[in-house]
Amino acid sequence: MSLRIYNTLSREKELFETLEPGVVRMYVCGPTVYDSAHVGHAMSSIVFDIIRRYLEYRGFEVRHVMNYTDVDDKVIQRAKKIDVDPVELAAEYVDQYDRHLQDLNVLLPTVKPRVSQEVEGIIQFVQNLEKKSYAYEIEGDVYFRVAKDPDYGKLSRRQLEDMRAGFRLEVDDRKEDPADFALWKAAKEAEPYWESPWGKGRPGWHIECSAMALRHLGEQIDIHGGGNDLIFPHHENEIAQTESLTDKSFARYWVHNGMMQIGGEDMSKSQGIMVTIDEFLREHEGDALRMIILNANYRAPITFTDEVVDQAERGLDRLRSALRPAVSSTKADRDVAAKLARKMKEVRSGFEAAMDDDFNTAAALASLFDYVRAINSARDAGVDENTLRSAQTILVELTGVFGLQLEKEGQTPEEAEPFIDLLLDIRKALRDAKQWELADMIRDRLMELGITIEDGKDGTIWRIER
Repeated sequence: MSLRIYNTLSREKELFETLEPGVVRMYVCGPTVYDSAHVGHAMSSIVFDIIRRYLEYRGFEVRHVMNYTDVDDKVIQRAKKIDVDPVELAAEYVDQYDRHLQDLNVLLPTVKPRVSQEVEGIIQFVQNLEKKSYAYEIEGDVYFRVAKDPDYGKLSRRQLEDMRAGFRLEVDDRKEDPADFALWKAAKEAEPYWESPWGKGRPGWHIECSAMALRHLGEQIDIHGGGNDLIFPHHENEIAQTESLTDKSFARYWVHNGMMQIGGEDMSKSQGIMVTIDEFLREHEGDALRMIILNANYRAPITFTDEVVDQAERGLDRLRSALRPAVSSTKADRDVAAKLARKMKEVRSGFEAAMDDDFNTAAALASLFDYVRAINSARDAGVDENTLRSAQTILVELTGVFGLQLEKEGQTPEEAEPFIDLLLDIRKALRDAKQWELADMIRDRLMELGITIEDGKDGTIWRIER
């Protein structure tokens, strides 16, 4: 195996080697649950779902942790605005995102921790940093001493002096250094809180992921993922606090997806620039969103437009066209079957070569489209049903690595095939008897049910559309 992954830390593609043979420990930052999630959040979940699926296809056991940030300033502010309990608000959106994961065919993470359920471990983490003099307390707030970490800035490649110069004037002047960040926040009036050695309070944003990764995956992990908007300060601060505590390298590979954009701006709940997952799924199937992501480099920004969605849906149609049944009225010569058999061997190697190159889904997808052309050409030439089904099985397997569901429930049930064939036989008899109106009625009713029929010189074939 020669899988290479782009590592944000080194800014290079590196050979993928795990800490433990055959096992991948992967932590991915999940959403902050204070409002409906948008397709940009879905993009991150789908990207790492595809990465996970490919690693499992390659034989790895993937221990996948994705957190929910349910204790945060944004949650509290949103709850105050609409006058609800912040814990109840967060729980509602956790449940909603769980449903979205199912709707989008995202494999459930091995563990889905929530900050509110991990506070004991977070407090212990902060105490241990305090014991090592990496943290200090002021009036119930606890901060991390950035200057004590000589490697601070290595992920984002920022210099500490430049960071200090860029801080706003209203920075908390109680801190030893304007770059120091909060590990624990003293509770304000009407905010959720937990008892701690520093009084009533709640975790800071950055400490949560470090503590949850430590608890559920150990001191060192293979892949840490998330959107590239998290590189600084979130992931930078995770590295600082975790490596300061353990004296070990935290994550071997830092993997970041690009942002979903509308009109040149990153999707953002706080800015109101977004298409929610619910809005998208009311008009389109989840596989269309996957196709948008598959057609691009996962590290690059993706522009969300109606044209991009249409292109994705046309791509789905092309893939599904290869699942049409064999044309039974003709017989292909041996060369047709042999050519398709060669394609069946070639497609897997081409698919794997592309995916081994930093999960190059666009190139892998191109190899599948080429394979679809070969399948359709062989079918049109009258290839036998067994060879066709073998070729289709490979297509379903490889698109399944992408999480695509070409054979959707209710779309291609095998038990419906004989009834559709019977209707087409009746239609043919009606056409032979020149009863065009009745024959057209059968065609039209089948179309209403999503079944397209095509009349050709070698007979009639049918397929089920979206």
